[in-house]
Amino acid sequence: MKIVYIDMDDTLCDYKSAFEQARRLRPDIEYPQSQPSFFISLSPLPNAIDAMQCFLADERYDPYILTAPSVKNPLCYTEKRLWVEEHLGFAYAERLIISPIKGLLVGDYLIDDYVEGKGQESFQGELIHFSGERFKDWNAVMRYFALSEAR
Repeated sequence: MKIVYIDMDDTLCDYKSAFEQARRLRPDIEYPQSQPSFFISLSPLPNAIDAMQCFLADERYDPYILTAPSVKNPLCYTEKRLWVEEHLGFAYAERLIISPIKGLLVGDYLIDDYVEGKGQESFQGELIHFSGERFKDWNAVMRYFALSEAR
């Protein structure tokens, strides 16, 4: 079984839009992600939930969520966990890893919107640059991993 780590912010959920909206609404707050309910209210990205269910159902893959914490918001640890259960179910809540340095983990793949900055550059497996040129969206990722529709 291949271990696959999947980032949350701007990979599974729409962090960027929420951040920009919060900055427009409250320009006086330097770190909008530091506000309570910021992380739990993020919207899933298109097809992200289906892709995650396909990974979980496919015997070739052992999927985990690997997300970095926001040190500006200690509530993010709880809110990310609650977001995962709400959108992906308890099976993924048991597969949630929160680490500021993603390169510490051993696995075959890391799907992330960043290629560096949180240890992605030292990840020993294959880095799948989500929203990059090759993997623009979840449909492209699903094709690459030959995932079938969720059942």
